[in-house]
Amino acid sequence: MYIIAENRRARLDYDVKDSIEAGIELRGFEVKSAKAGRMSLAGSYAVIRKKAACIVNSAIAPYQPGNTPQGYEPTHPRRLLLKKEEIESLSGVAKNKSVSIIPLQAYLKNGIIKMKIAIAKSRKKSDKREILKKKAARREMRGDND
Repeated sequence: MYIIAENRRARLDYDVKDSIEAGIELRGFEVKSAKAGRMSLAGSYAVIRKKAACIVNSAIAPYQPGNTPQGYEPTHPRRLLLKKEEIESLSGVAKNKSVSIIPLQAYLKNGIIKMKIAIAKSRKKSDKREILKKKAARREMRGDND
């Protein structure tokens, strides 16, 4: 498994409850660009529309800007390839306003681009501070004072 892109802030900003592996529908030039590591998951999230799951705000920069189609939008919504039962369970969870569906990472699995999406609940500012304090304490105990 080769990680292409990772949502680093997700573990700090959200309390991850459950994760699912999903395929992602990409065009040919997007696949080349993603495999080259030109994909970003920062600020992206998943929504359920018309019985299909889509990832919104994930950016894939053009591989060769001169050869990309006219009017290409790097952050256009991309469909997630999930089973019907998985989409129904996600739509049931998505109705709850306090829960979000976020991507954790995109990776290559047997030459195919997959995405790990998670059902997560947003953390409060005080919880984030507490986590950062615990990380700093652990780092200090190990002796990693950078």
